[in-house]
Amino acid sequence: MKYRAFPALVIALLASLSTTAAPVSQQRLLSADSDTDNWLSYGRSYKEQRFSPLSEVNTDNVGELGLAWYFETDTHLGLETTPLVIDGVMYFTGAWSTAYAVNAATGELIWSFDPKVPREKSVTACCGVVNRGLAAWENKLFLGTVDGRLIAIDQTSGKQIWSSQTTDPDQAYSITGAPRVAKGKVFIGNGGSEFGTRGYVSAYDADNGEMVWRFYTIPGNPADGFENDAMERAAKTWNGEWWQYGGGGTAWDAIVYDPELDQLYIGVGNGAPHNRRIRSPGGGDNLYLSSVLALNPDTGEYLWHYQEVPADNWDYTASQQITLADIPWQGEQRKVILHAPKAGFVYIIDRANGELLSAEPFTTVTWASHYDMDTGRPVENEGQDYDGKPAVVYPSAIGGHNWQPMAYSPQTGLLYIPELDMGMPFDEIKGPDYKHLKRHFNTGYKLTQADASQRFTQALLKHLPKSHLLAWDPAKQEVAWKMPHPYIHNGGVLATAGGLVFQGTSDGRFLGVRADNGELLWTFNTQNSVLPGPVSYRANGEQYIAVAVGRGGALTMNTGKSFPTENPNNRIMAFKVGGSAVLPPVTVPDRPIPPPSLAMSDADVEEGRQLFQRFCSRCHGAYAVGDGSIPDLRYLEPIWHENFEAVVLQGLMEKAGMPRFDEALDREQVEKIHAYVIERAHEDHALRQESGWFADAKNAVIDVFARFMAWVIRTTTS
Repeated sequence: MKYRAFPALVIALLASLSTTAAPVSQQRLLSADSDTDNWLSYGRSYKEQRFSPLSEVNTDNVGELGLAWYFETDTHLGLETTPLVIDGVMYFTGAWSTAYAVNAATGELIWSFDPKVPREKSVTACCGVVNRGLAAWENKLFLGTVDGRLIAIDQTSGKQIWSSQTTDPDQAYSITGAPRVAKGKVFIGNGGSEFGTRGYVSAYDADNGEMVWRFYTIPGNPADGFENDAMERAAKTWNGEWWQYGGGGTAWDAIVYDPELDQLYIGVGNGAPHNRRIRSPGGGDNLYLSSVLALNPDTGEYLWHYQEVPADNWDYTASQQITLADIPWQGEQRKVILHAPKAGFVYIIDRANGELLSAEPFTTVTWASHYDMDTGRPVENEGQDYDGKPAVVYPSAIGGHNWQPMAYSPQTGLLYIPELDMGMPFDEIKGPDYKHLKRHFNTGYKLTQADASQRFTQALLKHLPKSHLLAWDPAKQEVAWKMPHPYIHNGGVLATAGGLVFQGTSDGRFLGVRADNGELLWTFNTQNSVLPGPVSYRANGEQYIAVAVGRGGALTMNTGKSFPTENPNNRIMAFKVGGSAVLPPVTVPDRPIPPPSLAMSDADVEEGRQLFQRFCSRCHGAYAVGDGSIPDLRYLEPIWHENFEAVVLQGLMEKAGMPRFDEALDREQVEKIHAYVIERAHEDHALRQESGWFADAKNAVIDVFARFMAWVIRTTTS
């Protein structure tokens, strides 16, 4: 049941029907919480709670869920989209900022849109050429692209209406997050801090694409003047020449409009470089890094801020999902922001004025002991800032919770978080030794120093990385329940009025869980990782649960996870009670025999490993173990070994998305990287040969034993 095209007559019929559908007006978005059939915006409603009021699928019948349909894209690059569902049509995005419309009841394709992103822009996409979704307004859909454009698409035809370049094309900006829309304006941020950019968020007129306002999240060069009073105040919290490195603060994901208070909340990203002693020598809080920032949605004027991690030193962005809720708090109802970002604390913030009400850890945290509630500031633990001495810090730079959406259920009063319990070693690069590369990652610390590796190994023996679906009780400020997962970096979360929570996992399962106690009720094998947040909607009178399926993203790409089967193309999968569709079988790929090792010393191969970790691992996986969304270099065909230098240095595959590295590497270094990749290929080949022999021997023993037992049974019963 794979759909690629839709008969022209049916397309025309659907198009004619869609013209009578109600436009996605401001009023419709305001009442989205009670609109049971649809999923109108990225977080379902302006509250971004990801809670569906549908209850036809519930704890009694969730075990009867089956696959209703699936739609297969033409790529296995990362898939992070949250679909919109509007009046029977599902809209979603894919790799390279493509967009699709399909029938929400059948998965049949209605239209697709390709913005033709230049493939060489992949080098400045932090974590793959992914896209998290669309925004809808009137008859338009809004799409952000990897090369920094904001595009309006006709909802019915899939044709472009207008396009605005929101970034400087000559700088290393990108857009992977979903736009938000309110009051006739489209709000969009960007990414790229590690590559040397200065963060900002912009508002565009939804009708014509003209920029209405822009707010920078950190100050620029004081010699150029300040855009507003907020930037002038912020500059007093910075030191040195931070603007030379960009400074960071990119707003790459969380943008939330609060219609009750008429405020726009921005989750501001990390500092760049991450190491604060390089970024801002002499100290300072570095406003507005790692902050929740409130702006006037009409003018972009600063209203208030709360900085969660002053002087960020660990890549602790505040860009993770911001959820709005009304909760009981100390005897009264409070309008709050619920925030569980990378830093590992659940922050409860009064959304009227930014007052911190609570900050309690939801995962292992070592960088800070607690928050001083009188000042609202964290109390950092000694030695965790890796100043002159390596340190293993929890959470890691990936965070206790990353971009995968969480959910809040007003029914249970619980917040459901895809938790990652993992630390990492930090070992700083001293200022004089720091080299800034504008088209590559700039963190200001290294991971290959022997002492740091030893410390990390020791820490792992005491505390292995873990992952959970975690339910947090905001009223009690404590964990309500936790469901462990076998692998790290799992998917986003959906809560429903049927008493259920749905989540996908990195090892290829889609789960239905009791919302009150975390009991696992239903599992489906998706054949691939599930990382984004699911959605729920009603079509033709039936409730569906849908989710995007496909590997990719920062942690799975970087850490890698070898799958024994071929990586299927990314898919959207939709489930309903009684669904009977079946996925095609997966296949075991043939792996090429590695070429002969290069004539290199052990020291040269070790240098190749370090260079690979520095420049290649963020896409091709640490130690050359890929996740399948990007080619695993251990399995290169001979043609690519013959052209390794041409690909890496000369940009032979730049138009296909593989960046060139001639600015950072020379021929000798590339040859060392190649030698390391070949050695890893040989190691993997040897392991697979051993595994194959062992599997054959094991099966032979089992067969002999089975035959023996059959003979015993026959002789004892005859």
